[in-house]
Amino acid sequence: MLERIREGSQGPWAMIVIGLVVLSFVFAGVGSYLNSSGATAVATVNGEEIDQGTLERAYQNQRARMESEYGESAASMFANENYLKDFRRNVLQRLINDKLIQQQAEELGLRVGDTQIRDTIRDMQEFQTAGEFDNERYLAILRQSGFQPSGFRDYLRTEMTRTQLAQALGAASFALPGEVDRAWQLQAQTRDGRYLVVPAAQFAETVEVSEQDIQNFYESNITRFDTQEKLNIAYVTLSVDDLASEVDVTDADIEQYYEENKNSYREEEERRVSHILIEFGDDKEAARTRAEKIKSQLSDGAEFARLAEERSDDTFSAENGGDLEFISRDMMDPAFDEVAFDLEQGEISEVVETEFGFHLIKLTDIKAEQVTPLAEVEADIRERLQTDRATERFYQIRSRMDEVAFEVPESLEDVAGVANQPIEETGMFTEQQAPEPVSNPNALSRAFSPELVEDRMNSEVIELDEKTVMVMRVKEHEPQRTRPLEDVSDSIAQQLQGQKAQQAAMQWAEKLVEQYQAGEDVQSMLAEYDLSWQEATEVNRGPGELPRALVETLFTLSEQEGSQIEATKLATGDVGVVELTGVKQPEAPDAELASSLRQRLGSAYGQALFQSYVKALRDEAEVEILQQ
Repeated sequence: MLERIREGSQGPWAMIVIGLVVLSFVFAGVGSYLNSSGATAVATVNGEEIDQGTLERAYQNQRARMESEYGESAASMFANENYLKDFRRNVLQRLINDKLIQQQAEELGLRVGDTQIRDTIRDMQEFQTAGEFDNERYLAILRQSGFQPSGFRDYLRTEMTRTQLAQALGAASFALPGEVDRAWQLQAQTRDGRYLVVPAAQFAETVEVSEQDIQNFYESNITRFDTQEKLNIAYVTLSVDDLASEVDVTDADIEQYYEENKNSYREEEERRVSHILIEFGDDKEAARTRAEKIKSQLSDGAEFARLAEERSDDTFSAENGGDLEFISRDMMDPAFDEVAFDLEQGEISEVVETEFGFHLIKLTDIKAEQVTPLAEVEADIRERLQTDRATERFYQIRSRMDEVAFEVPESLEDVAGVANQPIEETGMFTEQQAPEPVSNPNALSRAFSPELVEDRMNSEVIELDEKTVMVMRVKEHEPQRTRPLEDVSDSIAQQLQGQKAQQAAMQWAEKLVEQYQAGEDVQSMLAEYDLSWQEATEVNRGPGELPRALVETLFTLSEQEGSQIEATKLATGDVGVVELTGVKQPEAPDAELASSLRQRLGSAYGQALFQSYVKALRDEAEVEILQQ
């Protein structure tokens, strides 16, 4: 089995999925999972701990991804305490499953080689510029993610090894030719038939809705007649943008700012270096001897790029003759930086020791320091100064608004005077249909709070975002209530009339089907309601002109005797009758289509198999959840 798993994890589809899985972890910031903080354990999996720090980072990253994708709707969900608890619980469950998979991969002896690591890094689009691997971009992204190159390779190896098991199970799943053919026949099959639509309105006069019917419906569905709580909110808002236009920034201000912050407009010197790395291994002195020997060869005229390719333990840069592209100060280890920025063009350093091993460094190019002239950044500085000064004024006014809202709680007039902003009103609204700006979760939760609704006092300053605040008060309030029967009896009667009319139409249609199946002539029944059959040819399972309920019914019918016609209720409130007259099987799919369908089926089988496998691991594992 181990051999099958190893083979299955080497195919192109497995590598594509591995790449996606790895990227989803690395660039969401989950690289920080590498180092356990030693915090309190939240769960143990077969004796191995998942600590609080790991859970918190996973939770924060998953939440950030959702908020980035879904915006305010996600923020509103996270404002719900019950949803928040379920969300954290699900994150912990995923971490437990990941730990089980990792343990199983290690038990089976799965691993990822250096070549596979290198190829995966090269193929990651995040590290590419114009479709080509960009080492400078690679190093910059690693710094942002808190990685050193060697640490990232170790992390990548761990993640890819763990995912081998999942991908191998998926790669081992396949669809048989007969399953592919059957799936295609079901998917691409078309049907011929004929149908008629029986209007329920033609039966409306035959049904009656009594007062008792209305009363019974009202009592059985009482919650449907509850009105939602409504508010009319008066509010005053203040934003940094409101104040920015009032700020005056002179040319002298701009020039002074530029001079005081000149380093911000300075592009530091960059140096392009190559290196040869000899890792310490088990014998540090032996590693130093190797490095000194390579230095001696270089001094004797050996080519740096060739020795880097042959001898460097940094296998990734070795492919490029040891080239690390351009670096700036503080990008590398301090000892490495100090030497690299003290070399002359073309010079090769002595042996340099860092935490990663022994290095020989060659300076290959220099980008001199550059300073952006004032004229190019003047507009940006003006905007920055306006924003900064408006923000300072904003916080001053915000503080005063908070004081006044408390000191004069019965009115917004004084608050509006302090902010120099108008008092606005929302009009009546429900919590589910809140208008801007009170649809903000912070504002909405405060608006419907008992304090504001019952006391009718000003709120404190409510932060809508970093640059906008609001003070509100409830001006009008309609509590939740149940509408009386007399207010809704007409709508109930109309609804019951429609339901009973459809039921009468359905009974008539079922009688028509019964007589038709018995071989009786149903023309007189059709003529009574001026109905006639309509033809439907080559109907497929997708959307079309035919009502959805008729399509679904048509594809449940069989060509067997007595199973070719059926009545069904339609979403419009009418009733349909449909008869199957023919089934047309599709031609066999071409090779490309069959291959695509086979892959989709195999993928679906693989996902189901993997879920079952994880469930089996979970059933046999010793899992203890200590806290959530």
